[in-house]
Amino acid sequence: MKGLATALFAFVAAAIVTAWAWLGAPVQMPASPLEPDKNPYCVSYAPFRGDESPFGPDIPIDPRLIDSDLAQLKPITDCVRTYSIDHGLDQIAEIAKRHGMRVLQGLWLSNRPERNRRQIETAIALAKRFPDVIAAIVVGNEVLLRGEMSAPELVRTIREVRAQVSMPVTYADVWEFWLRYQEIAAAVDFITIHILPYWEDFPIPARDAAAHVEAIRRRVIAAFPEKEVFLGEFGWPSFGRMRAGALPSPVNQARTMHEVLARAKSEGYRVNLIEAYDQPWKRQLEGAVGGHWGLFDAYRREPKFASGGAVSNHPHWIWQAAGGVALAAVIFATAFVALRGGVAKHHTTFWLRIAVITIVSGFLFGWTLQNIPLESLTVGHWLRSVAWTALALVAPILGAASLAGGAAIPNFVQVLGRAAQRQRDWLRVSLGVLQIALVVLAVQAALGLVFDPRYRDFPFAPLTAAVVPILVLAGWKGRPKAPAAERTAAAALVLSAVYIAVNEGFANWQALWFSAGLLALAFTLLQARDAPG
Repeated sequence: MKGLATALFAFVAAAIVTAWAWLGAPVQMPASPLEPDKNPYCVSYAPFRGDESPFGPDIPIDPRLIDSDLAQLKPITDCVRTYSIDHGLDQIAEIAKRHGMRVLQGLWLSNRPERNRRQIETAIALAKRFPDVIAAIVVGNEVLLRGEMSAPELVRTIREVRAQVSMPVTYADVWEFWLRYQEIAAAVDFITIHILPYWEDFPIPARDAAAHVEAIRRRVIAAFPEKEVFLGEFGWPSFGRMRAGALPSPVNQARTMHEVLARAKSEGYRVNLIEAYDQPWKRQLEGAVGGHWGLFDAYRREPKFASGGAVSNHPHWIWQAAGGVALAAVIFATAFVALRGGVAKHHTTFWLRIAVITIVSGFLFGWTLQNIPLESLTVGHWLRSVAWTALALVAPILGAASLAGGAAIPNFVQVLGRAAQRQRDWLRVSLGVLQIALVVLAVQAALGLVFDPRYRDFPFAPLTAAVVPILVLAGWKGRPKAPAAERTAAAALVLSAVYIAVNEGFANWQALWFSAGLLALAFTLLQARDAPG
C-alpha cells in the first residue's frame, strides 16, 4: 500500500500545482486605447496610507508623501480629483503645480454647517490662489445620496461658490440622483455623474460594464442635452465579495478600465478613474472590497497592472501551490505515522479518503492565506481571519490522524457536558473542539450574510478546507438521531444557506460555494449520535 500512497500523493501534488497554474495564468489585456501622450483625463486621489483615514483628527498628511505620489501618477495622468480640503488635502494644488498637473478640487459637504463653511471658504481661496492649476471645483460629493443636504440648499451652495471663482463648477453624485433632482443642473457648468457597475442596485458583470456605462451616459445626456456629462467616477475593485455576477478581480479591473477608456476615446467624453491608490480605511465602511479600487496598492505603491499588458488574478500562485503541496505532504505524513498504531483496515479506501482531504485542503489553504491581509483591517478582522486559517490548517491534519486511528467525532455534550459525559480520548476531544469552533465561525458568518450582507465576504475557502475532512470522517451513518444542540445548529446552517443562495443570486458562485459548505457542515452535525447519559 506504500506504493499506492506514494502514487496518490504525486497525483495530489500535481493536481494542486495544475489548479494554481490555471488560476494564476496571466490574461492578455487588449491593446491600450490611449496614445503615449493621451493619458486618462483624471484619477481620484487620496493620500491616506496604512491606518490613516479621513475620520481621525485633522492632522495634515506629510507633503513629501503627496509629492511622491504625484510624481508616480504623472506618467499616467496629468490630473487628480480630490474630495476635501481636510487632513492636508489643501496642499495638493500647490504640489500638483510643481509637477505640471491639474486638480479637480473637491470640497466636502455634509449635514454639519460649520464644517461646510470651512470647506467652502478654503476651496474658494485655493481656486483664487491657483487658477492655473485648479481646472474645476466639485461642490459636494454624493451629499444627496447620503441624505445630508436638501436639493435647494445644495443649489444655493453651488451658486455661492460659482459666483466667486473663475473656473467651472460642478456637483458629483451617482447618476440616479441627477435624474431625480434635475433642478441641480441649472446651477452647474457641467454634469458630473458616478457610474460604478459593481455597486448598482442590480450589479453588472464586468463583461457588460462598458456597455452599461455607455447606456447610462446616453440616458443622462438625453435628460440634460445642454450640458456636458463628465464621468466623474468609474472603476472596478480588484478584490472582495461578489455581488450577483459582478466579480472583483485584477483581471476584471484591468479589462473594464481598458474597455471604458476605449469607449471614452471613440465617443469623445472625459473620464475620471476611481482611484489612484487603494484606501484601506474604506474597509471600515464597505468591507474588504472597499479598500481595493486603486490602480496602485496601498502599501508598496506598486501598479496592479500595466496598460495593454498581461494580468493575473493570482500573481503569486507558485508560492500558493508550494504551500498547498507542503500541507499535502504533512497530511500524508500524519496518515503514515498514525496508521502504524491505528485501526484502518481497508487501506485502499483509507488512502483514497486521505487523497480527497489533501487535494481540497492543499488547494484551498493557499487561497485562505492570500485573503488574510486583504480581508483584515481591525484587530477583530485579523483574529477572525487567523481563526479561519487555523481551522483550515488543523482540520485536514487532525482528520488524517483520526481516519487512521478510527476516532469518531464526538457530539457537543461529550466535549462540553458534565465530567461524567465528557470524552477522554485526546484525539476525539480535539475533533469535537474543532467542529464546535467551525460551527461557531460558520454560524457567525452565515447570520451576518443573512441579516447584514452587503459588505460581508464569503469565507468559502477556509470553510471548505475545514469542513471536507470532517465530512469525510463523518461518512454516512444512515439516519442516526442527532442531539438537540446539533439539530439546532444544523437547522440554522441549512436555513442560512438557502437564504444566502437565493438572496445573492445563482450568478454569485462565491455565495453558492459558501452555501454548499454550510450544508456540508450541517450534514456532519446530523450524523452525530445521542449523547450517553
